[in-house]
Amino acid sequence: MIKIAVDLMGGDDAPDIVNEGIKLFLDKYDDVEILGYGLPECNTIKYEHFKFFPCTEQITMDDEPVRSIRRKKDASMVRAAEAVKLNEADACVSAGNTGALMSAGLFVVGRIKGIERPALAMTMPTIDNKGFMLLDMGANAEAKPEHLYQYAKMANVYAKVNRKIAHPTIGLANIGTEDKKGTSLTKETFALLQADDSLNFIGNVEPKTLLNSTADIVVTDGFTGNIILKTLEGTATNIFKMLKEVLTSSTKNKLATAVLKNDLAQLKGKMDYSEYGGAVLFGVNGIVIKAHGSSDKVAFFNALRQARLAAQEDIVSILSKEVAGIE
Repeated sequence: MIKIAVDLMGGDDAPDIVNEGIKLFLDKYDDVEILGYGLPECNTIKYEHFKFFPCTEQITMDDEPVRSIRRKKDASMVRAAEAVKLNEADACVSAGNTGALMSAGLFVVGRIKGIERPALAMTMPTIDNKGFMLLDMGANAEAKPEHLYQYAKMANVYAKVNRKIAHPTIGLANIGTEDKKGTSLTKETFALLQADDSLNFIGNVEPKTLLNSTADIVVTDGFTGNIILKTLEGTATNIFKMLKEVLTSSTKNKLATAVLKNDLAQLKGKMDYSEYGGAVLFGVNGIVIKAHGSSDKVAFFNALRQARLAAQEDIVSILSKEVAGIE
């Protein structure tokens, strides 16, 4: 049976939303056991496949990531990560402090041998609902070409195994599509990716085309990736705010909105990246999933589902074998 360790204290609306997401998940899947870590008052789930482990500490969104992981040894996030390290769980999921979870992945779970720097990857929405994987999304603000090359190799394996894409296309985020465009980082990374015949590298891609399924995987450094992520988030949010203002500005528009209610809901769903699950911390020696801090119960359910699939496919072992072949 697959075992998933969950940080019950992580997220804006924890533990209530986390517990609700777990209940949804356990109602659907009976081949997974959830190991819940949290303060004693979090123990509200009465399911056969749920075990509660009381903790005395929690890591907040304001805590300094590395310091909190090292000092709060009995925090729910640290205990969940330790469960993976000790092979007591196949994966851990948290909606808590992103920096702290990445630190837990690095210092508690540990890196895959051969990986220089882990990367945070998430599947983002596209107009045709296929989605594309973006990495790094902020694990490392600065990177070398070799790091981006490793990101591409890991994402390529993940897309094949977890997303069932036979020959995933890989693009390099850049300010233009020309081969010689960009900084020394992008130019050197371009050369590395182009030289690897095992990768379906399509060249540079511009951020303005990402939602058009330009590539299945888009690689960049963590600083740029985080800007892309937050720009897409902010744009989607503000478009729907403006749309709401227009649609509620008059009686005529309100009537039209009532007719189009279901269509508008579908449109909003197209831009909801939480439907694809959480962000995966690639490069650590275990499955670590970061759910969005503002996740609702459905979003947390999807993060758990993603962890289950990754565990079923034994994705870490496959990634380790792939990385062993990278010089």
